[in-house]
Amino acid sequence: MANSCSGNNKMQGHPCFGGNHHQNGRMHLAVAPRCNIKCGYCSRRHDCANESRPGVTSRLLTPEEAMVKVREVMASKVLGSMIKVIGIAGPGDPLANEETFETFRQVGDEFPHLIKCMSTNGLLLPEKIDLLQELGLHSLTVTINAIDPAVGAKIYSHILYQGRKLNGSQAVEMLIANQLAGLKKAAEFGMTIKVNTVLIPGVNDGQVPLIAEKVKALGAFVMNVLPLIPQADFAAHLPPTEAQLEEVRRANERIIGQFRHCRQCRADAVGLLGADFKVAEVGCAA
Repeated sequence: MANSCSGNNKMQGHPCFGGNHHQNGRMHLAVAPRCNIKCGYCSRRHDCANESRPGVTSRLLTPEEAMVKVREVMASKVLGSMIKVIGIAGPGDPLANEETFETFRQVGDEFPHLIKCMSTNGLLLPEKIDLLQELGLHSLTVTINAIDPAVGAKIYSHILYQGRKLNGSQAVEMLIANQLAGLKKAAEFGMTIKVNTVLIPGVNDGQVPLIAEKVKALGAFVMNVLPLIPQADFAAHLPPTEAQLEEVRRANERIIGQFRHCRQCRADAVGLLGADFKVAEVGCAA
């Protein structure tokens, strides 16, 4: 297991895990296009530069192209000292893309001081967690929207797993089991774990405290309850109000720490939370 003191020291630099998000920034590398589950609220458009939401990127990158961007950003007078974290968060699921692992390998070789961070739906986490540990992943975010498969089946239409397409409760049972097993193993490795839960009023409200209790027991550090962005199958669904969201977060604080300054970042976000740069602008700022 990782040394707890060194883990806590690294955590201080991570804006999404308690680090100073007013001064410390992150760079997301959009190297993972393929996804292995279908979330009802997800719409992945790869060329949508004016939107800021998960699953969106202006351009997909190869690992080699991603490294060019990292070098540009780290050489920038504006961003170089700000960036503490290199993250991979899509636009698909990072674990369903070999490019994820190659990118982390190259980042570790060239910029070993940068914190490596990843967001995943967790379907492949049990079989990939050992590799992530070898690559030095420090921070892990797992999106878990339900503990009850019957509720999850209202959110996920299918998963693609080991060459099979699974639907309904059978698919969600496997997804949830893998999410929890992978999270537990990540905690045993000493990784810092955040759990994202998309709050969908009238669908998974009652699941939120159950998720909080379960992931806290398994070793998660903090939970991030996100408001639904109405799109795709949930395009006509009302998102939670700010008051509803805060009520859920306050209740959840009795169980696990809550992350409140999430900006539901793009897959190619660069800079401070809520104050991103376009990578194309970095050269001008260097």
